[in-house]
Amino acid sequence: MLTQNSLKLTYEGAQALLEAAAKKASEMKLPICVAVADDGGHLLAFARINDAKPSSVRVSITKAVSAATRRAPTGPLPSEEEVSVLLSLGMPLASGGNLTCVRGGMPVVVSGAVVGGIGISAGTEAQDEEVARVALKALE
Repeated sequence: MLTQNSLKLTYEGAQALLEAAAKKASEMKLPICVAVADDGGHLLAFARINDAKPSSVRVSITKAVSAATRRAPTGPLPSEEEVSVLLSLGMPLASGGNLTCVRGGMPVVVSGAVVGGIGISAGTEAQDEEVARVALKALE
């Protein structure tokens, strides 16, 4: 077989993720930025919630792109248990800033396939990750 069918994250799916993230962030009283990228790391949807820091715009997008293209949650490399400072600093440099080792980005997985990534920024890493995890439930 020379081709295959693949699932794609739609704009409507990206909007559902944005809305779920915004709702959770509101409950937590967090002014966040949320970005949703497709499986190739291209931005599908973005929101900057009232009073979110301007610096969080780029960070949320980078988290979404990183999670989508690496097919893994963002965070220290190779893992939180075994952090390599060289790898954690080198990956962002080698990717031209398109990858990050800061937590808060999660791959969007549907039927076992990564169809995109979501990135949250403005809270602590743990808060950003919590918002992302809750938002992913919008596609279940």
